[in-house]
Amino acid sequence: MASILTERSAAVAVDPPSGELAALDDPLNQGAFTTWTQDPAGRREATSQFRLSGLYCAACAGLIETALHGVDGVIEARVHSATSLALVRWDPQRTRASALVEAVRRAGYGAVPDAAASARALREAEQRKALWRMFVAGFCMMQVMMYATPAYVSEPGDITPDMLRLLQWASWVLSLPVMLFSAGPFFSSAWNSLKQRRLGMDVPVSVGILVTFVASSGATFDPGGIFGHEVYFDSLTMFVFFLLGGRWLELRARHQVALSLEAGTARLPDSVERLREDGSVERVAVARLAAGDRVRVAAGQAFPADGVLAEGRTLADEALLTGESAPVPKHSGDEVVAGSLNLRAPVVMQVLRLGEDTRQAGIVALMRSALTQRPRLVQQAERLAGPFLWTVLVLAAGAAAAWSFIDPQRAVWVAVSVLIVTCPCALSLSAPAALLAATGGLARRGVLLQRIEALEGLAAIDTVVFDKTGTLTRDRLELASTVLQREGDDEQALLASAASLAALSTHPASRALVAAAGEGGTARRWTAVEEHPGQGLEARDEAGIAWRLGRRDWVVPAAVHAAAEDDGALHFGPTGDTRAVFSLREQLRDDALATLAQLQRDGLRVALLSGDAPQRAAALAQRLSIADVRGGATPADKLAAVAAWQAEGRRVAMVGDGLNDAPVLARADVSFAFAHGSAVARSGADVVLLGERLADVALARRQAQRTLRVIRQNLSWSVIYNAACVPLALIGWLPPWAAGIGMASSSLLVVLNALRVARIDGNYGDEA
Repeated sequence: MASILTERSAAVAVDPPSGELAALDDPLNQGAFTTWTQDPAGRREATSQFRLSGLYCAACAGLIETALHGVDGVIEARVHSATSLALVRWDPQRTRASALVEAVRRAGYGAVPDAAASARALREAEQRKALWRMFVAGFCMMQVMMYATPAYVSEPGDITPDMLRLLQWASWVLSLPVMLFSAGPFFSSAWNSLKQRRLGMDVPVSVGILVTFVASSGATFDPGGIFGHEVYFDSLTMFVFFLLGGRWLELRARHQVALSLEAGTARLPDSVERLREDGSVERVAVARLAAGDRVRVAAGQAFPADGVLAEGRTLADEALLTGESAPVPKHSGDEVVAGSLNLRAPVVMQVLRLGEDTRQAGIVALMRSALTQRPRLVQQAERLAGPFLWTVLVLAAGAAAAWSFIDPQRAVWVAVSVLIVTCPCALSLSAPAALLAATGGLARRGVLLQRIEALEGLAAIDTVVFDKTGTLTRDRLELASTVLQREGDDEQALLASAASLAALSTHPASRALVAAAGEGGTARRWTAVEEHPGQGLEARDEAGIAWRLGRRDWVVPAAVHAAAEDDGALHFGPTGDTRAVFSLREQLRDDALATLAQLQRDGLRVALLSGDAPQRAAALAQRLSIADVRGGATPADKLAAVAAWQAEGRRVAMVGDGLNDAPVLARADVSFAFAHGSAVARSGADVVLLGERLADVALARRQAQRTLRVIRQNLSWSVIYNAACVPLALIGWLPPWAAGIGMASSSLLVVLNALRVARIDGNYGDEA
């Protein structure tokens, strides 16, 4: 494959990259951040993911997308400003990965492949620079405010004009680092927007900062000139500091999500101990493992691949992959997942799936895809921000023109106040900050959103439809009841005897009997054991008597019973004589009863659609108190049922995990699938449940409602804030320093309110 990729890369008709960028075109290096697919025509396509830096507002995403689409060979480019991720689909016949990075850098932003080491280094550098900018702005702000305080509190004549000029000169000097260094991101972002002939959110910010500095400098140099004698260096530095503080919080939120994503890949060990056929051990890189290899995993080490436990028993920490906080017991034959931690003892595992085929790699890929999406709410906020920016500039120009007739000395300050107080940062942050926080919080609980915009639909659902097998039930049976056929028989003794015989089989029904008997399942020693597929087990006890366990017509031949049909139970006794009948049923998920009860208490309609026999579906529905149940349903029947509910005006969520659930999952307004289920169902679902908890369905709905509530709060606050402050600025009642505090405080309030969504209480949703 590497040779094919090299040949195709050599055919690209673009200038060869130089220096560090050349490494991006090496097929071996591209494997860390690029996946390869074929389009319907059979042409090879590449999809690369890049970590971006220098994004300060939602408009930056559009600028980068425009720059990428300008590269010949780019098929699709998606940029998410809240996560600083870019997903680019490109034609390797026409361009290179290095050309994509060069295009982003020419647009004024940074880009590196989304591989953990380089992306982490980029984020750390970005964080350090942001902290330095905020520190310089904060330090200078405190000094400037110290110099400005005497002018506010002194009585006329307390300060001589020379001393006042000296304080203003000192404030001017201290404002220079803020303008040249701290405010740099605002100016560069505004310039990039103007170069693309677009109006970004940093344009009015930059205009306001620049006008304030120029006018204050004019008043400092020439107090009797057109700018008057009032200076607002304190307002300027305060505005920059608070705005940087809000963006710092947003930056931290983005980086927390990136760290969660990287944690999914960072756990894999670099090398492992592989067991040879002769029993010797060799240490090899994880990349050199193959399916079927036996690997020794030490205590405290992560499992390097998906597989099964071949030797030993231990506890596994799967919290990072499933959100399950309690360690999971693992015994020989149990499945282990790549990236989970071996907590207790050294074990030997057999490798089944490696690399991109592992469950862990699939989770990371799904999360990366979700984080590059721009949901409808974010797009609406961005569309509103554009006209709003033009309105701000028109209002500021109109205010300056009007005040030039009313009071020329105040015209500049009124215009500056309007520019600053109406900055749409709060509007643009209201939706993406909350959606990002909610996505990260749910991911930590093991609920992965494949489509972030599904949160909006999830909050509005009023009907939840469940599949039966694998969704409400586990893939194993349990003992429901025991019926003795003779008076005086000991139920526990017969159960122990039957379980000791069942222990010699791996059939699911036999395992259910063994589990029900517990440690008492070794009551008899059996000889001449035979298993007859589809019938049951036969063996002889210590006295040589033949006993059978299985179908009724197997234990008591059909010649004795006129009705020889299978009743689904396990019959046990000497041949020809049933002594006990063990009725089995599907085992419910641990939290199924509580989850459905919680959903019904929340006012949701709950229904069951199952392809299983109608009587079995009805029996399960009765156990779960589900009134609306349809058994024997084909995929077409399920699809028709959901369509009928939707025609009634209902908003339907579907929870399933099988291949036959894929069509109805696609039709539902919101769909859930378990990560261990069918790959087809999982790929088409809006929400993937990584753990085994059915309660996560109720948790996701409540979190979606909470997220939309926070978004509405943020949007309402933005509207109320602008409706109250814009008129005050226009009539000259809001000075620039107050406008700066108000605008920065508004952005901080929106970000802090959005971050509340990321905090999910440990018991949140567990009541379900």
